[in-house]
Amino acid sequence: MLMLFTSTLHLYRDALRATGCSLVRGWLVIPAVIVFTLAMWFAGTVVRPLGMVGGFLMGAVNALLIGATLSLVEQAIKGMRGITVRDVYDSMGHYFWDVISVGFVLWIPTMLLDTSLRANPESQFLVTACLLLVFILLNPAPEIIYLARHDSPLDVLKRSYDFVLENWIEWFLPMALLLAPLGLSLFFKLSSRLGRGAGLDFIQLLLVPFTVLTAWLTDLGISAELTGAMALLLTPPLTVGMLLFRGHLFVALSATSRRQRLYQSQFHDSAG
Repeated sequence: MLMLFTSTLHLYRDALRATGCSLVRGWLVIPAVIVFTLAMWFAGTVVRPLGMVGGFLMGAVNALLIGATLSLVEQAIKGMRGITVRDVYDSMGHYFWDVISVGFVLWIPTMLLDTSLRANPESQFLVTACLLLVFILLNPAPEIIYLARHDSPLDVLKRSYDFVLENWIEWFLPMALLLAPLGLSLFFKLSSRLGRGAGLDFIQLLLVPFTVLTAWLTDLGISAELTGAMALLLTPPLTVGMLLFRGHLFVALSATSRRQRLYQSQFHDSAG
């Protein structure tokens, strides 16, 4: 158990160091995310009156912005140079069809869950449990899309499922440590929302750091007005930092097994 704890600490330390280097190279992703957020808000105000057609258009805008964000994060993780404005422009269209395809596969069961909930409000617990399961099993879907080879949307879901079964402790521990002091209710609230999009909904992507920041600042006794301002200001950089950390952690977990990491940690300890 001690060796597992030590190897996991080494894993997070290396991922944090790599995240810092990626932030230096990819700092431009932060203002890009702010621009993408404004674009998403503007698109929503334009297409909202269009009903179902507007919903499909918003889905396309979401896939465009999520794909661009994943492309920029990929460049910050893998690239050897700083990201430029040209890179932001060129990221448009990357992973668009991957996001659309996975979203469509998830849209059908989500629609059935919503229909069940409307027909029987007492099924709220079952719907929440299903969304929690989707949130857990498909949590690494964004990383699968831009960091792993995949053949189809179903392959993305299968690889995500396999990855979680193999690495669930190391993958979810940072989130558990961050959310545990805030209570289980916040975790269930977030998972019920994020489970609908498997982390591929642009607004929900920003929702996690914003909600967690707001909860932490409120618990610290900061006023509501200052909490809102600070959360809005810090959400973009924390979102980018979170995506970079997840990417580096995914790469490290995919490259080695738990047994290999336990073995390697012995040499870390000896060198220390």
